[in-house]
Amino acid sequence: MTDIDISGPWFEDFHHGLEFDAPAVTLTEGLAALHQATFGDRLRLPLDHHASRRITGREAPLAHPLLPINVAIGQSTWASQRVKANLFYRGLSLLRPVHLGDTLYTRTRVVGLRQNKPQAGRAATGIVALEMTTTNQDGERVLHFWRCPMIPCRDPQARTPHADDLDAIGAALTVDAVRAVVPRAWTLAETSGWSGRKAAQLAAGDRFKIEPRDTITLAPELVRSSLNMAMAHTDARLSYLGERLVYGGHTIFMGFAQITRALPNILSVLAWESCDHTAPVVENDRIRTECTVTHVVPLTEAQGGGALLRIEALCHAARGAPETESAVLDWKFWAWSV
Repeated sequence: MTDIDISGPWFEDFHHGLEFDAPAVTLTEGLAALHQATFGDRLRLPLDHHASRRITGREAPLAHPLLPINVAIGQSTWASQRVKANLFYRGLSLLRPVHLGDTLYTRTRVVGLRQNKPQAGRAATGIVALEMTTTNQDGERVLHFWRCPMIPCRDPQARTPHADDLDAIGAALTVDAVRAVVPRAWTLAETSGWSGRKAAQLAAGDRFKIEPRDTITLAPELVRSSLNMAMAHTDARLSYLGERLVYGGHTIFMGFAQITRALPNILSVLAWESCDHTAPVVENDRIRTECTVTHVVPLTEAQGGGALLRIEALCHAARGAPETESAVLDWKFWAWSV
């Protein structure tokens, strides 16, 4: 008889080129319903299956673009079970639309390691750069991105040789790269009847302050539904805050749901240029979002139609009584809008 401890890797356990996978996940109506219940997102096509069918040409309803991203992040979390914080996402591209019924397979590879500088009174930690590639049931690549979790060392006094330059991690996104992933087969004629702010009405520099705030709830449920294994999200004792740390994607998705109130004719999110978590979020924090449209790039009909919007979003979290607020997210992404 052998006792085997099931836990997550420490920083010393990683090496360049280490690869791992995770159970594949089929996107079901149940997962879509949980996503909608958690965020109250107003993105049109995932909500309207008939419009989705007419516009995309696919019988299967379009999945919300952040749903496969949530699943892919969760599938990559064998590496970050002991995570202290996920510092950033970079170079994320949704390479093709994902529909309900699609099955996602994510493979993760370690591409960079850097130990943090020692600090008096703090146990040693390091940063692990991960590259994720997600394919569907037909072997087609649907998603590619990088992220960097901070992981504790097994030895609190550890001194490892890892000192990679992580500023070079993550492919820089160009307008041409974003334009290349716009679906060309969609038929956008009926969107002319949609009300609300259109891309043609936007100019670079337009800034939106979304007043309604949303309270973070269902945090562990979102974690479990995506196979996220980070212990700090489910066990307050393992969080440096002394209470459960909210999964970073939760803040991102809530911020985007608020942005859809300002920009109701977004068709999809196509790419994340960068996404930095600037402070932690805990359950019952109240989230508000500001966003600025920095670029409006019209697309010809042959390029898919509508326009590309580059958006810089800032999310703030408030808590306590008296209330205090801090910036928690700096997110730069590209959306496709009519």
